[in-house]
Amino acid sequence: MTREMTIPGPNHPITVEPSSDRVIVRAGGATIADSTSTLVPQEPDYPPVRHIPLDDVDQTLLAPSETATFCPYKGEASYRSITTEPDRGRDAVWFYDEPYAAVEAIRGHVAFYPDRAEITIEAA
Repeated sequence: MTREMTIPGPNHPITVEPSSDRVIVRAGGATIADSTSTLVPQEPDYPPVRHIPLDDVDQTLLAPSETATFCPYKGEASYRSITTEPDRGRDAVWFYDEPYAAVEAIRGHVAFYPDRAEITIEAA
């Protein structure tokens, strides 16, 4: 199956902005991530999502997943599950190993689904 890349433009702009807000992610009583250097991609029809640098994530609390999805603007997404929340944490984390050029900044960052982990944002 051929996957085609779509370049963001006037009909679907995407921006990626840095944020110094403190973002803490918890699940199952454990702190999964704590960062003051997140990125916030924004695109139409989607709420802003915090992308956290892998260096600020306790990766020992994440397990690989077979799930993968495709975004024509960002590329192929891979998933991880949160081990401290076996049911709710399934496929709770996603990332782009090789994001398209328009969102290259999110390489090495992960995002969490807010309905599968507790995400706290403290304004800088």
